[in-house]
Amino acid sequence: MQLPLQCDADSTLSLQDQLFSQIRQLILNGCLTPGTRMPASRMLASDLKVSRNTVVLTYDRLIAGGYLESHHPVGTFVASDFVPDDVCSPAPDALIQTGKNNGKLLKSPPKRAPVHFKGKPHVVVSPYKTEVPYDFLVGRPDARLFPIKDWMQNMRRKLRDMQEGNSVYVEPSGLPRLREAVAHYVGGARGIQADPEQIVIVNGTQEALTLLSQLFIREGTPVATENPCYQGAANVFASHGASLHPVPVDSEGIAVEKLPSKASLVYLTPAHQYPTGAMLSPARRRRLLRWCYSTGAYALEDDYNSDFCYDTTPLPALKSQDTADQVIYLGTFSKSLGAGLRAGYMVVPRHLVGPLTVAKGLLNNCSGWAVQALLAEFLISGEYTDHLRRIRTRYKARRNRLLSLLDRYGAKGCIHGAHGGMHIAWELPPGWPTAAQLEVQARDRGVGVYGLQAAGVYIAGRQAESRYQSTVLFGYAALDRGEIAAGIKRLVEQQDTRSEVPRTVSANA
Repeated sequence: MQLPLQCDADSTLSLQDQLFSQIRQLILNGCLTPGTRMPASRMLASDLKVSRNTVVLTYDRLIAGGYLESHHPVGTFVASDFVPDDVCSPAPDALIQTGKNNGKLLKSPPKRAPVHFKGKPHVVVSPYKTEVPYDFLVGRPDARLFPIKDWMQNMRRKLRDMQEGNSVYVEPSGLPRLREAVAHYVGGARGIQADPEQIVIVNGTQEALTLLSQLFIREGTPVATENPCYQGAANVFASHGASLHPVPVDSEGIAVEKLPSKASLVYLTPAHQYPTGAMLSPARRRRLLRWCYSTGAYALEDDYNSDFCYDTTPLPALKSQDTADQVIYLGTFSKSLGAGLRAGYMVVPRHLVGPLTVAKGLLNNCSGWAVQALLAEFLISGEYTDHLRRIRTRYKARRNRLLSLLDRYGAKGCIHGAHGGMHIAWELPPGWPTAAQLEVQARDRGVGVYGLQAAGVYIAGRQAESRYQSTVLFGYAALDRGEIAAGIKRLVEQQDTRSEVPRTVSANA
């Protein structure tokens, strides 16, 4: 490690005193933490263009002062039991010390450039700091089902290309081999006819939404969203200055007849609406496309959870019916493989490929080579399709277990979105607490359940908020059948004094 040290030949202090003071300060302010290995004296002397004896004597003084300790023949380290003095803690904003003022303390903070960005964070992890044994967190795949063996085999196959691949920038739109694989996949799985040139690889859906906002949104731009909808989408639109127009959803998805007469974008999740789980009906899909054509708006199709359809074959993607090039399709591998990969893609009209590629390049040049290369092989080999088939079977069995248990407690007719996806929405039976109250009570029993706000859902209007205040979301994909049963058992026994709920339930039921 090279230390940020400077030797000033014109200083009145000796070189040894300068080094002693600078290293001591790095230790006092916590930049060099206890146990940190110091550079070898010969190496540090070479870096600073000073004699080695100067560095050795400096180290000796620091050791004598208790700042460093020597472990011969391993090396010299910051003292493991060293505790910085309180007097050396950083000064508060009201007392800012600068070298340009000869060490004088300024009575007011310096002028700073204003921050023009205004945005709100959204929920991507559990809002609770402590973990619980049975966590029905939404949107989380089961890490135990990750295809590690197939992934490692792909890694070994790609190792020979890693040196070259990691040393160059990938095209901003993505690795050509991956774009070809994605185009082939969405053709068969989602009915989308697209050329590889129409595929743009992104670091997840959130980056795609940010890029699209850069293209289309300025202060006051009208953007229609589902109500309720994914908070991360609403927040990124608002951060770019959009005027949001929330449109209610029902059992057939977004209410197309209530869309505004003018908008630049409409954001929706037609395969498994987030959070209600409704599937956009074929009739509304046709009306939505006609609305896009008449208004000139683009539909942002977030194909959330489309890979998991349990009771029937999935409807083709909205993009597959787009004859006017007004649908932008957003896909991700976060739910099927894991959010940590940060891998997603867009299928875009040809006339938007250029602007989006430029925007992607300005944002981060490109997505990482390694994940793109591995994903390409995973798709081309057919292993991804096999993986989806396996986890779809597992997730369906887990959904069935959850539904059968909840059905015993008066939940029949109050569950939404069970046809697919990775979560269900449950309207709590009469006599149960509100979703917010149930969250707290459940966590006391070691169970994580989530109301809409805790699950990262945007809701606009008091009427909508009132409608969903007794709705909780159960993400079941990350729990096996036994864990689901044990978690529901704890949840229900907590309500065992209520007449609507049985007093006990077997975890093996």
